[in-house]
Amino acid sequence: MPINLSARLCSFVLSLFLIAFALPAFAGPFEDAVAKFANDDFSDTDEAIGVVASSGNKLAFPIISALQDGRLMADPDTKKVYVTGTDGKSIDAATGEPVASVPDSASAVRLNNRLRRSVDAALGSLTLQSPDLATRLQAAQSVFKSHEETALDAVDAALAKETNKSVKAALGDARAAILLFKSDAGEVEKLEAVATLKARGDQEAMALLTGMGDQPASVTKAAASAISSIQSSLAVWSTVQNAWYGLSLGSVLLLAAIGLAITFGVMGVINMAHGEMVMIGAYTTFVVQEVIRTRYPALFDYSLLIAVPLAFLVAGAIGVLIERSIIRFLYGRPLETLLATWGLSLVLQQAVRTMFGPTNREVGNPSWMSGAFELGQITITYNRLWILVFTLAVFAILLAMLRYTALGLEMRAVTQNRRMAASMGIATSRVDALTFGLGSGIAGIAGVALSQIDNVSPNLGQSYIIDSFMVVVFGGVGNLWGTLVGAFTLGIANKFLEPVAGAVLGKIAILVLIILFIQKRPRGLFALKGRAVEA
Repeated sequence: MPINLSARLCSFVLSLFLIAFALPAFAGPFEDAVAKFANDDFSDTDEAIGVVASSGNKLAFPIISALQDGRLMADPDTKKVYVTGTDGKSIDAATGEPVASVPDSASAVRLNNRLRRSVDAALGSLTLQSPDLATRLQAAQSVFKSHEETALDAVDAALAKETNKSVKAALGDARAAILLFKSDAGEVEKLEAVATLKARGDQEAMALLTGMGDQPASVTKAAASAISSIQSSLAVWSTVQNAWYGLSLGSVLLLAAIGLAITFGVMGVINMAHGEMVMIGAYTTFVVQEVIRTRYPALFDYSLLIAVPLAFLVAGAIGVLIERSIIRFLYGRPLETLLATWGLSLVLQQAVRTMFGPTNREVGNPSWMSGAFELGQITITYNRLWILVFTLAVFAILLAMLRYTALGLEMRAVTQNRRMAASMGIATSRVDALTFGLGSGIAGIAGVALSQIDNVSPNLGQSYIIDSFMVVVFGGVGNLWGTLVGAFTLGIANKFLEPVAGAVLGKIAILVLIILFIQKRPRGLFALKGRAVEA
């Protein structure tokens, strides 16, 4: 019996020994790697990132994600590591078991720039085979930027399974970036990587080729050729991007100037308050959005569609009121008209300051005007694209109105010969009022569009009035086609001059060129025909 008791006692002591010393030896590589986060050593942390990311454990992504966000906590005393969730709850990083609270002695695992690249690569490799297409694409792009060698196996595995063309191309780029910097990659692999990056042809590809360090002579030569080719391609795309910016600016100038072209052309009135009509349209948009935000938030995406006719009516009605109360008494006296409308512009600005305050007002972008997309190597924002489409639509509608409606025919008749039109029974005073109202209304809907790309403030119209006059004079007074060509010509010229001369000098150069042009062609690009005009 004592022998049996002694045997049991030995067995118990042996069990305690195994529990105390042997069982930790059976901890898997995942648990060992997690424990290294508590060592507060950058080398150990880097090693732990690689092992955890390649372990296949379901906790790998939460751990690496928490490390990136500063939510991975390590206790140097107990060597325990914890993941703190965005909801405030915490788990044991090694086991996934929830914990009541993280010890006070625990602190966030530190990162440096090299480790941040490792974390980006690890997260990329962990999500390369996500069922979500956007997640896979973003992961491939993340691996491309970090080009960490540890992600190569994950990229190869994802590339073998990928069926989507865009994601497959992104994975190919990521693989090329990794091989380019992989020390033991073969010369053939590096040459293929250079060819892949050359085909990609963007700034990021050129940056990788430029910074790849010492390479075999053939690879260096191929990289130099690829860099030269990419630079040439980027120069072409830069020209295309500037042309797009010019078209975008031209559409804004056209929208601001098209109403002025009507009033200036038909009535010969130098309306310095035209910019304030643009401002009134922008503030109408603000009021519409405020009402929709507070009462009908579900209609916010339709706010601009509601604001367009309201801005036209409000600005047009104010324009008719201005013509009937001020302008009609000043026909034939351009200097007095200029001074009167300039004073009126100050009155309107102060009225808006009194009603809405002097600070900028927020006008939001509907969802269909938010964001941007890539076309080749250029970026196109949706708000600028829609403004261009909207401007061309307004231009087409206005042309059709002038050509096929009674008011349009009367306006054209008054433009060409006011006295003859009056002798034929056309009420020129009524045409003047409606024309001024039409030009002001168009300025109002220009304000709707400009509220999406500029600050809505009492000074909004002042930013465009001088440019609008330049467009009208350059294109030909009263000629809509001339206004169209003039706006896009000046917009494109301005965007190509800005990188060379700067924004201010670029505008001065444009003004000088217009002055020289007007010396040669006083009537602009497209002069109107008619006895009154030619007299």
